[in-house]
Amino acid sequence: MNSFASVLTPIQRDGAIAVGLLVLFAIIALALQRVAFIILTKLALRHQDGILAAVVRRMRGPSRFIFPLVAILAGVPAASLPAWSKEPTEQVLGLCIIAAIAWLVVALVDLASDLAKRQYKLDEEDNLHARQLETRLDILSRTAITLVALVAVSAGLMTFPAIRAVGATLLASAGLAGLAVGLAARPILENLVAGIQIAFTQPIRIDDVVIVESEYGRIEKITATYVVVRLWDWRRMVLPLTYFIDHPFQNWTFSKAEMIGSVFLYLDYAISVDALREEVPRILKTSKLWDGNVVNVALTDANKEGTVEIRILVSSRNSSDLFDLRCLVREKILAFVRDRHPEALPSTRVEFARPSPDGGTETPALPEAAGVR
Repeated sequence: MNSFASVLTPIQRDGAIAVGLLVLFAIIALALQRVAFIILTKLALRHQDGILAAVVRRMRGPSRFIFPLVAILAGVPAASLPAWSKEPTEQVLGLCIIAAIAWLVVALVDLASDLAKRQYKLDEEDNLHARQLETRLDILSRTAITLVALVAVSAGLMTFPAIRAVGATLLASAGLAGLAVGLAARPILENLVAGIQIAFTQPIRIDDVVIVESEYGRIEKITATYVVVRLWDWRRMVLPLTYFIDHPFQNWTFSKAEMIGSVFLYLDYAISVDALREEVPRILKTSKLWDGNVVNVALTDANKEGTVEIRILVSSRNSSDLFDLRCLVREKILAFVRDRHPEALPSTRVEFARPSPDGGTETPALPEAAGVR
C-alpha cells in the first residue's frame, strides 16, 4: 500500500504543477488581451476611426479564446505533462485549434462585410445600391459562415480515431450512404444554392417592398436558409430562400422606389370632370407626399349602377408615401365634391308611372323624373 502511494504521489504532483503552469499562462494571456483591446478601443474613440472600431468589435470575442490558446500551446513543452495526459491533452488542443481557426475566419468574414458596408447607408433617400450591397454581403457572408462551420465540425470529428474508422467504412460503401446523406441534406443544399443565386441575381434585397402570399411587407432579414418579411402590421413572415426562386411574387422596389397609384371615385353623371382636373393638382401641390411627376384625371367607365368611374393617378417617392397620398387625395376630393358640387354625389332616381286617358299607364319623359338623394 505504501509503495502504491509512493508511485502515485509524484505523478499527481507533476500533473498539478503542469496544469498550474498552463492555467498561469492562460491568465497572463487574457490579461494581455484585455490591456491590448482597452488601448485599441481608446484609440478608436479618440481618432473616430470606423475601421479600427470595426476591427475591435469583431476581433474582441475570438481574441479572448485565441490568446489563451496560443499561450497554452507555447507552454505545453515547458509544462512537462505526464505521459498518461499527453494524448488527451493533444486531442483537446487539436479541437481548440480547429475551433479557434473557424472562429477567426468567421470574424474576418464579418469584418470584411462591415468594412464593405461602410461605403453606403440604408437610411438615404435613394438607397438602391446600398440595399443591393447589403443583400449580397449578408447572403454570401452567412453562406461562408455555414460552410466554415460544416468544415470545422467535420475536421473536429475526424480527429477521433473511432470516427475516422467509421468514415473509412462509409467511404467503402459510399453508394447507399451517399444517397441517404444526399436526400437528408437536400433542403440545406437547395437553400444554400438559392442563397448564392439570390445574392448575385437579387430578385429581393434588404428593405425591398414586396407582396408575398397576398401580404404587404418589407424584406427585413435574409439568412443562409430563410427570409424574414416584416408585414405592415408588424407580424413577421418567415419563408425559405427557395420560395423566392420557385414562386411568383411582387417586388415594388426592384429597380426604383417611385410608384404610381390610383384613386377611384364613383360619382353622378352630373359631375364636371374639368372641375376635378383643376382641383386635383391644387391638392397635390399642397402636399410633400407628391413627387411632382404624375397627375392624371380621367373618366374611365360609365353606366355602373347610375354612376361614372373617375380614376385619379398620382405618383410618390415610395410605397409608404403613396398610400398616404392616395388617402389624402381621396379625402380632399370627396370634400370638394360635397361642398362645391353636391349635385354630383351618387343619387338614386325613381320614376313614377301615371295613368293615361285611355286607362293605361304612361311613362314620364326623362326631364320629369324625380331625383331622390
